Amino acid sequence: MADHSFSDGVPSDSVEAAKNASNTEKLTDQVMQNPRVLAALQERLDNVPHTPSSYIETHEDVVFLTPFFSLPKAVKRRINALKQLQVRCAHIEAKFYEEVHDLERKYAALYQPLFDKRREFITGDVEPTDAESEWHSENEEEEKLAGDMKSKVVVTEKAAATAEEPDPKGIPEFWFTIFRNVDMLSELVQEYDEPILKHLQDIKVKFSDPGQPMSFVLEFHFEPNDYFTNSVLTKTYKMKSEPDKADPFSFEGPEIVDCDGCTIDWKKGKNVTVKTIK
Repeated sequence: MADHSFSDGVPSDSVEAAKNASNTEKLTDQVMQNPRVLAALQERLDNVPHTPSSYIETHEDVVFLTPFFSLPKAVKRRINALKQLQVRCAHIEAKFYEEVHDLERKYAALYQPLFDKRREFITGDVEPTDAESEWHSENEEEEKLAGDMKSKVVVTEKAAATAEEPDPKGIPEFWFTIFRNVDMLSELVQEYDEPILKHLQDIKVKFSDPGQPMSFVLEFHFEPNDYFTNSVLTKTYKMKSEPDKADPFSFEGPEIVDCDGCTIDWKKGKNVTVKTIK
């Protein structure tokens, strides 16, 4: 028979167990109040797939609802087969995106003549014809407003026939206006970029040639300016469209793996990215 000593009528081993439980609870409270621990726990939970299935494995971890290793061997065997199918699906999806890249290249060539004409109108090198500048709005209110404005313009022209209306060349600061008003682009623009963007005349995208690794180049065409001597600035983006061998289930399509910008030939004292301290 085991020897149980007593303290105040309570077995000593029970007292020790109660103390351990109390200490464990206190330690748990301390750990859960540690912001670093909470952040790590939140990150782990965020990485758990939001799925009703309890059979999913994430890397080497298992979703704790029904641990994979506790499943019957026959079920684990079938799940492994499903994983193989999913990996094969990911590789097919990768091929799909490669063909999408080829289509983008093909249609970029079809778009280019229109983009070239757009640049001519923006820079003022070419003036659109009456047919090209005619636009019919589907909005009745816009049509009415346009009609009212047209009537006022006629009256104004008669009243100030001798006055000349300003006629700037092309569409001034077109691309700067785009960058400033499109949310996705405006977030990328720093204050020191703004005066430079006012000289931007065109943006072109060039896709990698067939058979070459997936990539694309952004070309930024500038008019002569006070900041740099380059007429074109480029940035090359290298992409990958294949599942990661270590984590094939995370594949969501092509991803940018590297980017490389060209050298900017700044004019003396005009490098806006460098602050000169006198």
